[in-house]
Amino acid sequence: MHTGQKINLVFGICLLPILLLSPLAYKAGMIDLMASLGGVMLSVAGGALNLVALIALLVFFKIKDVSVSRGAAIVAALCSILPMVVMAPHISNARAVPPIHDITTNPMDPPEFHEAVKRRLYAANDLVFGDAEHTPDQMETLHETFYPYLETKVVTLEPAAALARAEVVLRDMGLEIINVSEALGVVEATDTTFWFGFKDDVVVRVRSESDRSIIDVRSVSRVGQSDLGVNAARIKTFLDTF
Repeated sequence: MHTGQKINLVFGICLLPILLLSPLAYKAGMIDLMASLGGVMLSVAGGALNLVALIALLVFFKIKDVSVSRGAAIVAALCSILPMVVMAPHISNARAVPPIHDITTNPMDPPEFHEAVKRRLYAANDLVFGDAEHTPDQMETLHETFYPYLETKVVTLEPAAALARAEVVLRDMGLEIINVSEALGVVEATDTTFWFGFKDDVVVRVRSESDRSIIDVRSVSRVGQSDLGVNAARIKTFLDTF
């Protein structure tokens, strides 16, 4: 195997540990978020450059009639492409959704958190609906534009039964239940991602109206300006399952 091809192969293989370990190192508290995201993006950029280099090498060797290892070329190509394939959906989602991280079925009167407040003391994002770049009115407009399918749910259940059902659904979704209060009419839960260990907090509010229960949901990320559409997807899953 030619030296150039060896370098290309080794570089490609090294991209995979960077892609896998960068999120896990952040989750373990070994590096900060920027370093973790930097590692992930480095693997993507490195993969693109390595793929271009591989193509250039193969063309050069073809012109010079130099034999190459097809197996090594295939492995190098796969290792280079994998980071781009893994991150492509996330990059696409980031472009398709607004740069917000606080999503609810009721932007005019979003449910309030209680127990989650105590657990977000060091969170980068607060629980005020809206942020420095988006007023509550702008948040409402963004919800209407991008998430019109997230609406208040009305069910023919007693509030206590609706709360119990909400708790079951959240548990089945894999969330950690942190508060169930009939007095407040809320169920609160936390979702933790596998790779980065990002935490998003969810609250389900149940209000009584005649013989019906009015259900609203809110999901908020603790870090990140954009949630890549994760909070909206979580709320939709809850509503569909409920």
